[in-house]
Amino acid sequence: MPDLDKLLARADALLQRVERLLPPDFPEPDFAAHIAFRWRSRGERGHLQPVTHPHGIRLEDLQDIDRQRALVEQNTVQFVRGLPANNVLLTGARGTGKSSLVKGLLNRYAGEGLRVIELDKQDLMHLPDIVERIAAHPFRFILFCDDLSFDADEPAYKTLKAVLDGSVSATPDNILIYATSNRRHLMPEYMQENLETRYVGDEVHPGESVEEKISLSERFGLWVSFYPFSQDEYLDIVRHWLHALWVADTEADEVRREALQWALQRGSRSGRVAWQFARDWAGRRGAAPPATS
Repeated sequence: MPDLDKLLARADALLQRVERLLPPDFPEPDFAAHIAFRWRSRGERGHLQPVTHPHGIRLEDLQDIDRQRALVEQNTVQFVRGLPANNVLLTGARGTGKSSLVKGLLNRYAGEGLRVIELDKQDLMHLPDIVERIAAHPFRFILFCDDLSFDADEPAYKTLKAVLDGSVSATPDNILIYATSNRRHLMPEYMQENLETRYVGDEVHPGESVEEKISLSERFGLWVSFYPFSQDEYLDIVRHWLHALWVADTEADEVRREALQWALQRGSRSGRVAWQFARDWAGRRGAAPPATS
């Protein structure tokens, strides 16, 4: 049957062309060999990509956020040890150590089975797939969303709400979500929404738009706020990083003056700005670790 043979040959050629267009199959992630991963998506599919060089920041490097560090570390210790713990929302001023705190916790507790999976906002639609892939593993996973915020018409926040608390299936005990944001409620808030507020006697009842936005952040059991650093706190952080970069005279008046000028030029006295100044100062002066015998 030559016609059937031709048809089968054309079908086989078509399948080969389609297979070349499909994304490749990726190996299962090795959670014993790597401590940090990123979710990489392509269309409807995605995979966990190991981070070969995780950030090496230590909890001891995070200065002047002792209260925030203690709260999040205690929650993480409970989680790592199999005790009840909460999803965490870290909000506040930029450059104050929110994401660095998560990285520092990973470095501190990776040896006890902690793993971090970082995913971008657009990948939140894949959260159910990610949860399904890692639920059966013996490690403890923090799904980390950095600098998270939503526009009013974005649908991804509904997926996040469902995974946090709102789906018919419970989130596995070995998974938590940690997110950082500059917005307390993760979504923009508009003046006109205040007009929806109703007053019943002495009680205030927010409108539906406000309630919807609050309902997302309320699904995080632990809220931790970060605040801009004072001048003295900023200089403490500068001295810490200069010392870490082997700069000898960290108390010099010139260091103080230039560090403040550096912050003034950038309009911020954040930990990030202090780190950037310290790197510039140490680099221009050729600071290097002491020679060992």
